[in-house]
Amino acid sequence: MKKNCFHCGLDVPESIHLPVTFEGREHETCCAGCQAVAQSIIDAGLGNYYKQRTAEAEQAALPPQDILDQLKLYDLPEMQAGFVEHGAGDEREIVLMLSGITCAACVWLIEQQLLRLEGVVRVDLNYSTHRARVVWDNSRIALSDILLRIQSSGYSASPYDAQKMEVQTQKERKQFIVRLAVAGMGMMQTMMFAIPTYLYGNDIEPMYLQVLHWSGLLMVLPVVFYSAQPFYQGAWRDLKNRRVSMDTPIALAVVMMFVAGLYSVATNAGEGMYFESIAMLMFFLLGGRFMEQIARRKAGDAAERLVKLVPAFCHKLGRYPESQESEEAVVAKLSVGDVILVKPGEVIPVDGTVLSGESEVNEAMLTGESLPVAKRTNDKITAGTLNASGPLIVRTDSVGGNTRLSHIVKLLDRALAQKPRIAELAEKYASTFVFTELLLAVPVFIGWTFYADAQTALWITVALLVITCPCALSLATPTALAASTGALAGEGVLISGSQSLETLAQIDDVVFDKTGTLTRGELTVSRIVALGRLKTGIGLQIAQALEQQSEHPIAKAILRHTPENSSEAAEIQIARQINRVGHGVSAHLTINGESQIWALGRAGFVAEIAGALPPCAAIEHNGSMVFLGNQSGFQTAFLLEDEIKNGAEHMISALKAQGIRLHLLSGDRQAAVAAVAAALNLDAHQAEAAPEDKLAYVAALQRTGRKVLMVGDGINDAPVLVQADVSVAVAEGADVARDGADVVLLNDDLRVLPMMIERAKKTRRIIQQNLSWASAYNIIAVPLAVFGYVQPWIAALGMSASSLVVVANALRLLKRKT
Repeated sequence: MKKNCFHCGLDVPESIHLPVTFEGREHETCCAGCQAVAQSIIDAGLGNYYKQRTAEAEQAALPPQDILDQLKLYDLPEMQAGFVEHGAGDEREIVLMLSGITCAACVWLIEQQLLRLEGVVRVDLNYSTHRARVVWDNSRIALSDILLRIQSSGYSASPYDAQKMEVQTQKERKQFIVRLAVAGMGMMQTMMFAIPTYLYGNDIEPMYLQVLHWSGLLMVLPVVFYSAQPFYQGAWRDLKNRRVSMDTPIALAVVMMFVAGLYSVATNAGEGMYFESIAMLMFFLLGGRFMEQIARRKAGDAAERLVKLVPAFCHKLGRYPESQESEEAVVAKLSVGDVILVKPGEVIPVDGTVLSGESEVNEAMLTGESLPVAKRTNDKITAGTLNASGPLIVRTDSVGGNTRLSHIVKLLDRALAQKPRIAELAEKYASTFVFTELLLAVPVFIGWTFYADAQTALWITVALLVITCPCALSLATPTALAASTGALAGEGVLISGSQSLETLAQIDDVVFDKTGTLTRGELTVSRIVALGRLKTGIGLQIAQALEQQSEHPIAKAILRHTPENSSEAAEIQIARQINRVGHGVSAHLTINGESQIWALGRAGFVAEIAGALPPCAAIEHNGSMVFLGNQSGFQTAFLLEDEIKNGAEHMISALKAQGIRLHLLSGDRQAAVAAVAAALNLDAHQAEAAPEDKLAYVAALQRTGRKVLMVGDGINDAPVLVQADVSVAVAEGADVARDGADVVLLNDDLRVLPMMIERAKKTRRIIQQNLSWASAYNIIAVPLAVFGYVQPWIAALGMSASSLVVVANALRLLKRKT
């Protein structure tokens, strides 16, 4: 027996049992989100809403009656718990699913409406997926105000739910197909009655001619009042918001033709019923828009696939390790520390640590890397990846919006919402063009009325309104960006910065960090050298105490190292620790009762405390070297080794083939940096570079007019990543580097860098091609329409074809290079 959701009215899948209790009775809900919202409404004492509403909701939309009061429900903290993320201070973030969007101009309108609200920090609206990510200051504006502004603009919004979004999308798609079918049937039927009037109009008796005209009117009514509804709604929204878009001239053209046809039938004018032209116009326009929607969703498919990766349910081990008996649990209700079982073939729902079991995990959906990765006890796993072989018992480390997958989705949403300068100019031009087109239609109609007659003037004006609609111009850039960004995401490259793709196509120089970027970053301590009287074992213990809180590759190498003679031990107490980024760490240490200031890091940094570097520290070593010293002098040197990453040489040669200059900047010793630069045949290098030195180096390149791409991974790279024209953070980089970068690499394959730059250049070429085609089409179409060489149905066909040309051209970016 089919069940409907108590909250939203959608069908409840048979496998789901998520009840809420209201007035002593259990009611089924379709998902955890509806369950949480319904329970919050009931717990807040607002359960009468369910008794008073007059109709079930058709989707996860806002309540239909008493809208303002119902919107306030979304401000309740307990209701927001399931879909609002908390940022710093009063900052909040929500992902909304939107309905009512018909073209790229709708995206611009919603963005502008929201950004005008005081307290809204950022809006990332994805035209391809109809998803909006909104960040606001909760102390200055409430969520209900944001939802109300969207609704008052003529659209609707609700918290994002993948299942409901899929249901909504399918419903809209079916409705669109029905509208298209009605227009097609209306076109065939009206043509059936119109053809005799074309061929034998003068020979048909007036009585029978009138029957044909009235029959054509009856056949076109469903087209005018049902199929054309989206265009009327769009035009009405534009009118309420005091603007014009692509829907405005089309709606105006349909209304003009229908009124003229109705007048002709009522007055028995005998010619020019227009009904077959209306049906044909709607059929071609809806067909073109339907194909455009399919292409748009295909272009934005990468983001939707990522969002849908995490399953809704999991196997929770509530009494682990005492018992391994599992129970079904909702992923959204998991907490940090919960233990779950991931069976073979299941998608991992959380970021976590493997407690037990061995398996291979397929991470291709996140990183683009096709080979599975072995996982065993203490290894980290990521939400959205696939457990391929054995069962894994996993401790939850991050859930919901804190997972790596959620972070990737945020970056991808931001990427798909970005607008290069050329796109912003195109949008402004399109809006101005529509307004100019409407103004031009007035003298065209008047002129042709005097030159010929009103019937001819009407045909020509309608053709002008339709054929010059700048849909292709508005689609030219967003479709290409969505396709390119989605294809790059499939290769493990996330473009997150505004203008990044546009700037990538102009790169002249690439600057690399060394450790963790060109080299593997898995440093090992190859040798420990005593420079004073301190034993090497004690020196290692002191260094490990200083590096306990660090995530730097050198710190990790020192912490991993186990001395050959572990019998030496010291009692160490640490206080007043100071970390100087890019230089080293110092602290007051009390060792076996004796207190001194110790420092670990570069020679110059340690020398500030330990004095001059002793002659015995001049050790021949091509790898990295750090020193340990105290107020008594230098005590220990740590010699470390690293390997160049696989694929680095191929990447360097591919970038050189594109005419790009390559630089290496590192805080490491001259010998280590020079060895890597020589091995990879780089154009320039600089060693022992502090963060401020890297910043100055990149700024110097930019002053000569060069466009610089910076690739780094560490905290000390954050300032220079901001300075560069485009910044790239590698897969295993520090969080601050990834968060501040324009591009994030999800895997360690550096060969994607030249591919990324090449694709950016191709994207720019395709955007320019699309804009050139759209502009040329309008330049040619306007005079043809004004001088009466285009029939309305041909205008509809031409306008639809021009849109499909730019979409098809943009979809070439989805092809992956083999």
